[in-house]
Amino acid sequence: KAARPAGRKWTAGRILAYLVAIPLGLALVVGLTGALAAVLTANRLPSIAVLTDYRPKVPMHVYTSDGVLIGEYGEERRSVVRMADFPEPMRQALLAAEDDGFYEHSGVDLPGIVRAAIANLRAGGRAQGASTITMQVARNFFLSPEKTYLRKANEILLALKIDRELTKPQIMELYLNKIYLGNRAYGVG
Repeated sequence: KAARPAGRKWTAGRILAYLVAIPLGLALVVGLTGALAAVLTANRLPSIAVLTDYRPKVPMHVYTSDGVLIGEYGEERRSVVRMADFPEPMRQALLAAEDDGFYEHSGVDLPGIVRAAIANLRAGGRAQGASTITMQVARNFFLSPEKTYLRKANEILLALKIDRELTKPQIMELYLNKIYLGNRAYGVG
């Protein structure tokens, strides 16, 4: 009989090493690719100056001579409300429903994105979202509603930029005055 070349034995330790090394290697490649894309894309992001001087479309109001409102004309029905005028229970309800970690994260909830990605993979489609309030501001002001990975990446980068340059109350005020509530109504005012 010819001697068989000595091969490596598959020990439990070796299998475990592969099970750890392969996902870590993939994570490193994905992370480096994401970082490179972020660096290349960051210079092309829009200026967020429009957010610091936000002037939304408001309808034209028509009043009688004694001050009674008789009509509103325009594409969007909206009343701009300042942050100090929003009732605290409304703010707390918004945070509970939309983004309970709003004051803790830097515009992006990374564990939430990972959780949603896993849920979406398991469901074979879109089962969960992971947009923070800041990400929704980025999307509503600057991005299209298309659902692509590139748009999501831009949304994340814009949210990080917005969180760096605006205060949390400013971000929440923008969100509360911009969101679409149905029937041509925009903002909670």
